[in-house]
Amino acid sequence: MDDAASASVTDTSHSLGGAAREQLKAFVARIERLEEDKKTVMDDMKEVYAEAKSMGYDTKILRKVIALRKIDRNERQETEALLELYLGAIGE
Repeated sequence: MDDAASASVTDTSHSLGGAAREQLKAFVARIERLEEDKKTVMDDMKEVYAEAKSMGYDTKILRKVIALRKIDRNERQETEALLELYLGAIGE
């Protein structure tokens, strides 16, 4: 960033009041902590999938099971019925 752009950012930051500036810093800090937590959870999930795979489970199917369980049972049944209808219509 050149000096003019840098000065513009600095000047703009002064337009926030002290309370707003502190609130913004708090939001940024919370989001950064949550990002760290998210990374930890994702790493843990990766380990669980690796463990399942080492025990002979198909992780692609396991992921599909997890995704399907998130969907309401009635909605899932409707989707499956439509899928069968469409597949039948194209001869599959």
